[in-house]
Amino acid sequence: MFYHQKRLQYFTPPEKPDPVYAKKIQELIGGSFGEMTVMMQYLFQGWNCRGPAKYRDMLLDIGTEEIGHVEMLATMIAHLLDKAPIKMQEDGAKDPVVGAVMGGTNPRDAIAAAMNPQHGIVSGGGAMPADSVGFPWNGRFIVASGNLLADFRSNLHAESQGLMQAIRLYEMTDDRGVRDHLSFMIARDTMHQNQWLAAIEDLQSEGYEETVVPKIAYEYGKNEYAYQFWNHSEGEESAQGRWAKGPSMDGKGEFQYVANPQPIGPEPNPPQPDPRLHGTAKTPQASQAATGEPNIVERVVDVVDKITPGGQE
Repeated sequence: MFYHQKRLQYFTPPEKPDPVYAKKIQELIGGSFGEMTVMMQYLFQGWNCRGPAKYRDMLLDIGTEEIGHVEMLATMIAHLLDKAPIKMQEDGAKDPVVGAVMGGTNPRDAIAAAMNPQHGIVSGGGAMPADSVGFPWNGRFIVASGNLLADFRSNLHAESQGLMQAIRLYEMTDDRGVRDHLSFMIARDTMHQNQWLAAIEDLQSEGYEETVVPKIAYEYGKNEYAYQFWNHSEGEESAQGRWAKGPSMDGKGEFQYVANPQPIGPEPNPPQPDPRLHGTAKTPQASQAATGEPNIVERVVDVVDKITPGGQE
C-alpha cells in the first residue's frame, strides 16, 4: 500500500507569481525526463523485479520519493500561477521588464501568448500531467524491461537528463524561492545519479553482468564484426578512444578500428508488391484480370457482407 504524508518533502514558495515560468516548470513534471517518468519507471521496475529483495526495495523507495517530487512541483506551479493572470495583465503595461520579456506591442496579448492557456482553461490554475509545450505525459516514456542492469543504465540516463534540465531552469530565474526549491531537487537528482552508478556496480559485483550481454549473444553474433569500430564519418579522431583499441568491455574480444568500412551486403532489390494492394506494381491494371482474384477492397467488402448479410447492421 502507499501512505500519503501531508507535509511536502521540501518546499520554498516563489517570491512572486510568474505564469511563464510555471509553463517551463511543467517540463520537470510531465516531460520525457520529468518526475512523472522516473516515478512510473522506478515503480514499474520495482513491481516487476524478480531479483534480490534489496533491489526491489530500493526501486520502490526511490519511486515513492518521486511521487513526492511531482507533488512538490505541482505545488510550486500553483503558487506561480496564484493571481498571476489577472495581476500580470493589469501590471503588464507599466512594467518594462514584463514587456521586454514578453515582446509585442500589446502587453495583455503578449502575456496571454506566453502563458500556458491550459493553466487557466483546463486546470484552473494548477499543474497538469504535461510538458512545457502542453504535450501530455505518455507511458511510453518509461523503461521497465525486467532486466535490472539494462534498467539501471536507463535510470542513470533519465536522472542525468533530468538533472541537466533542473539546472537549466535554475539558471532561468532570479526568484530566490524558486531557486531554493530547485536546489533541493538538484541535490536529490545528484544522489539518484550516483545511486544508479552504485547499483550498476553492485549488480556487476554480484555476477549479474551477463544478464545484459548474455553468453548466447556471443554464440549468435557474427563475432568477426562484434568488436570492430567502424569509422562512418570524415576524420579519424575517433580512433583515439578507448572503444577503438584494447580488450572489449565484456572481455570476449579485442576492439579493432576500421578506418574505411565497406558495405558487405548487395544492392537492395525488394520484391514487387501484391498487385491487389494497388501499389507501384508493373501491371496494376491487368492484375485482377490476370489472376482472376478480387482486389483487397473487394475482399474486405465480401467479408463484411458475410458478417452482416445484405450489408445491414
